Parts: sequence; C-alpha cells; structure tokens
Amino acid sequence: MENVKNLNKWANAHTYLPVDLVRIALGVFLFMKGVSFVTNAQYLHELISPIDQFGGGMFLLHYIAPAHMIGGIMIVFGLLTRWAITAQLPILLGAILINAMGNLRSESLLLAIAVFLVCVFFLFYGSGKRSADYYFKMQQ
Repeated sequence: MENVKNLNKWANAHTYLPVDLVRIALGVFLFMKGVSFVTNAQYLHELISPIDQFGGGMFLLHYIAPAHMIGGIMIVFGLLTRWAITAQLPILLGAILINAMGNLRSESLLLAIAVFLVCVFFLFYGSGKRSADYYFKMQQ
C-alpha cells in the first residue's frame, strides 16, 4: 500500500496536461472499441474464435465489450484508473496473442501492443491531478 501512495505522490508532482490527454484518449478509444463490439457481436465472435476451442467463449463475449465500455469511461474521468486498467490487461494480452498466433494482422497486433503499453504506463502512473481520483482524495 505504501508503494501505491509513493507512486501517487510522484505522479501528482510530475503531472502534465499531455499525459492526461493521453489517458482521456485511451479511455475514449477503449469505450469506442467496446461500443463497436456491442454493435457487431459477430465480429467479436470471429476475433475470439481461435481461443473458443478451449472453452469460455460465451464468457469472453460478455466480458470484453462491457469491460471496454465501463473501463473506458472510468479511465476518461480518472475514476479508479488502476482498477479499470487492470480489467483491460487480460483482454489486451488476449488480443496480442490472437493476432500473433491466429490470423496475423500486423496493424491490429501493433495497435494491441501500443494500447497494452499505454495501459501498463497508466497502471504505474495512475490518473494524475486532472482526475476524479485526485478530486476525491482532496475532498477527504
């Protein structure tokens, strides 16, 4: 717990508007990806078909889209950012594995890797000063 507090203190002392804009853009991207999965469930089913043979396909269909939509909104507002990003990491790892092993789509693979790396950055950095987390912490 002390490590998280130290990370928050460091991040709040070194916060910049462009980093907050990247966090907001990440949240909007994840939300829009979740909306696209909801509106085109067949596409999502085709994407996860390489790992559907191991089971859990229906669970994945019902986890990926809501996790992207709800997590994206939470990341945009900076509300429980680390928890929201933690919910995204397994999805992004799956996207990287599917694109690397299954049907190789280099642009999708690069996008999944880039989003994964940005998520890992915000997992350690946190939400910054322009966020609901910072606001609620200041109200205590």
